[in-house]
Amino acid sequence: MPLVIERDREKDVGVDSEKGSMKHSSSVSTKEVSTNTKAENATSWAGTTAEKRLVRKLDMRIMPLTCIAYFFAFLDRSNPGNGRLQGLPEDVLHGDPTGKLFDLISSGFFLSYIVCQIPATVALKLFPSRIWLGCAIMGWGLASTLGAAAFNFSGLFISRIFVGIFEAGFTPAVPVYCSFWYTRYEMGRRMAFWFSFSTIGGALGGLIAFGIQNAHTTISNWRLLFIVEGIATVLIGLLTLVFLPNRPEETGFLSGEEREIQRERSSRGVKPDVGRFLVKKHALYAFKDWRVYVAGGIQLMANCSTGAIAAFLPTILKTFGVSDASAQLLTVPPYAVGAAVLIMTSHFSDHYQTRGIFVSAAATVGAIGHLLLLTVHENVHVRYFAVFCVISGTYTCIGILIAWTTNNFGSETKKATGMPIYMSIGQCGSVLGSHIFPSTEGPRYIKGFAISCALEFLAAICGIILTVSYRLDNRRKNKKYGIPNPDVEVDTDELADKAPMFRYIP
Repeated sequence: MPLVIERDREKDVGVDSEKGSMKHSSSVSTKEVSTNTKAENATSWAGTTAEKRLVRKLDMRIMPLTCIAYFFAFLDRSNPGNGRLQGLPEDVLHGDPTGKLFDLISSGFFLSYIVCQIPATVALKLFPSRIWLGCAIMGWGLASTLGAAAFNFSGLFISRIFVGIFEAGFTPAVPVYCSFWYTRYEMGRRMAFWFSFSTIGGALGGLIAFGIQNAHTTISNWRLLFIVEGIATVLIGLLTLVFLPNRPEETGFLSGEEREIQRERSSRGVKPDVGRFLVKKHALYAFKDWRVYVAGGIQLMANCSTGAIAAFLPTILKTFGVSDASAQLLTVPPYAVGAAVLIMTSHFSDHYQTRGIFVSAAATVGAIGHLLLLTVHENVHVRYFAVFCVISGTYTCIGILIAWTTNNFGSETKKATGMPIYMSIGQCGSVLGSHIFPSTEGPRYIKGFAISCALEFLAAICGIILTVSYRLDNRRKNKKYGIPNPDVEVDTDELADKAPMFRYIP
């Protein structure tokens, strides 16, 4: 394998050389000449009609497949929450009077998801993208479908374990895959739009569950829910295998001119380690970078809320005094508003090229929502408004955080390693969230709301710390090395994001 990887790398460099790109040289003089040449070429396509046409082509091919797949990922991840109101505990958990078995079912997914994220995302650098992502989608769809055949706790738990294993090869990998195609200044809105499909999944998931609850079939409603959503996911996986393009240098999706434009776009502000190989020292840099762990902490604190919401929102809404079917329907508006808030906020984040302020503001809104749920017990209207705050704030925080971290790694290898590190840490919050709303503490769920509130306020503080750190680092580099042209290729071969002319998006 190492020999194959090295040959791939040399082949990529050779192809670039044939098409006019300069080979990397360790000599200072060659770098200076290369930088000047690239400075001239870097702006040749920026903002042109040809580039805009290419970006539209990418959006039409990449975004629908990845967004719809993530939509079904959220459905398959959260369908136990809807199934809980459709007889799942009575069928396979012996009634589960304490709610502990359901907590284990919910956390089973996250345990395997956490463990598998790093190797699964790093593998994206070594295998054709469409095959890796397509097989991951089909895998978790099949595992979710087979969960409908479970007749006891063990069978359902194993099903959720495999859903987590396969989804680990998709969700952390999508931001890395999209960074192959989009510039740092285009990622914010694309990642927000992609992540918004989790909130759309929450909205439509309630409608799907409501429709199935009224289907009156010969099998249990929750089993039918698992089957419908799981089979649809497998079909999306097949479409991904056929239509999703591989890396820019490995696909016939682009014409000759488009390939040249994309090569130039990929080098704006960074020099990516293009190809199916890994730079070991960049992977090590990811493990040593303290900012990766702070981002993971923010994700953990926010995911505690999203993990709880995904599993328990219908149960929480039942405390408003409504029926099971009405509780399913009431999940729709908060998720719909959350998607709109996320997309709108990310637009401004991209426009001003800053992330940390928006991350902290969104986390604060989520914390206020939890505070209202914790302190207001009788006013149903205020409590329902609080649910809107929780979903809009928390999902916006995570969506912008994904784009933020993707922007600031400086190389593909560090990104492929750092993204799953911080997401793995973050998913520990989902495990925590799946345990802090046991049935025995209803209807007020004081412990669950208090923990979520405190963690979201802490996430807001960490967001401020991180953005201040990035701003200070940029200021120090500007004083020492000067202000770089953001469209010029930056040599990050040796130091990744620590390269003198690389600048963070704060």
